[in-house]
Amino acid sequence: MHLLQSGVDITVIALWLGHESPSTTHGYIEADLAMKERALAAIAPLKTHRSRYRPPDTLLKFMEAL
Repeated sequence: MHLLQSGVDITVIALWLGHESPSTTHGYIEADLAMKERALAAIAPLKTHRSRYRPPDTLLKFMEAL
C-alpha cells in the first residue's frame, strides 16, 4: 500500500510481488481517502452546459392530440 501511495504504478507493484497480472494485485489494494482526493484533483472538471429540456415540436403536437 505504501508503494501505491508513493505513486508507484500498480503494474510495477504486481510485477515486483510476482503476480501474474495487475488484476491479482487489485484484490489486496484499497484506495484511501488521500489517494481518492489526488485522483479527483488530477482530472479536469467537466465543462457542461446545463439547459432546460425542450421537447421537439412533434412531441408537443402529439401530446396536444391526446
